[in-house]
Amino acid sequence: MVTPLVLEADTVAPRDILFIGGTGVISAAAAERAVALGHRLTILNRGKSTDRPVPDGAEVLQADVRDASAVREVLGGREFDAVADFIAFTPDHARASMELFRGRTGQYVFISSASAYQKPPIRLPILESTPLKNPFWQYSRDKIACEDLLFQAYRSDDFPLTVVRPSHTYDRTKIAMVGGWTDIHRMRTGLPVMVHGDGTSLWTLTHSRDFAKAFVGLLGRPQAVGESYTITSDEYLPWNQIYGLFARAAGVPEPELVHVASETIAAHSDELGPNLLGDRSHSVVFDNTKIKSLVPGYTATIPFADGAREIVAWYDGHPELQVVDQRFMKLSDQLLSWARKPI
Repeated sequence: MVTPLVLEADTVAPRDILFIGGTGVISAAAAERAVALGHRLTILNRGKSTDRPVPDGAEVLQADVRDASAVREVLGGREFDAVADFIAFTPDHARASMELFRGRTGQYVFISSASAYQKPPIRLPILESTPLKNPFWQYSRDKIACEDLLFQAYRSDDFPLTVVRPSHTYDRTKIAMVGGWTDIHRMRTGLPVMVHGDGTSLWTLTHSRDFAKAFVGLLGRPQAVGESYTITSDEYLPWNQIYGLFARAAGVPEPELVHVASETIAAHSDELGPNLLGDRSHSVVFDNTKIKSLVPGYTATIPFADGAREIVAWYDGHPELQVVDQRFMKLSDQLLSWARKPI
């Protein structure tokens, strides 16, 4: 059995870390951070993603984590101070990961979701002690079921679990508006843009580089085992302002924003409905005191005003990614025509 690495709060010692995934929004930023701090990082994935390259200095092992025999073959007898699983979404995934990494790591970090917190929230800010309950979104219920399974293994068998709950984390490739690039297109062509609800609910957006600072800081810390941590920015904005920041970044100082009830959008879009009703339509403000107590000095320093400019600049530099979703165009035109009709 691996002995967890004991670290002083102000010490960064090299650790042997395994990332399962490693090329997603949050995992790629965490990989860059881990390598920059001198950790010995191994990334296990299928080797099919090219959107976010693996940082120089990281070792890459190719295997499908859903193929247990292939994973055991590429890992051999190796052990790690921490294993971070970015691609476990169902209890079956979590159960398979426990079987693969039990006795192989001093810490298994499960990336859950802040959408698992009680919806609608009874009180703000949201704490790690806030109940987990989401009747609207299957994704969130699956994350809750994973947590239940993993915490039971921690309690009964000392499985070295740490749970991390990020909220809406983005990088330069991710547009936070419901319509993605299509909403930027509508703004720039003078078309009205649909905003869910009345635009006043509060939302928290966290840049992946900020998330990575806190996330990498908890890896290999034995005091984090058996605990859960929210990691977000402390900045929260109403959706009207978020859309306005995107508009200004896109060179549209006065966009026409039209509000449509989230329930109405959900009734006309099976794709958008669960995420809206299970997450975005509710105000979320998070208390990050717990992660700050573990990772001294952690502060999210990238305001979303800067993040929006970074995103729009990225898309302007990659015109091949400026894809207009005609289904969303049609949905927007339909719902906005109803919303703008005089009563």
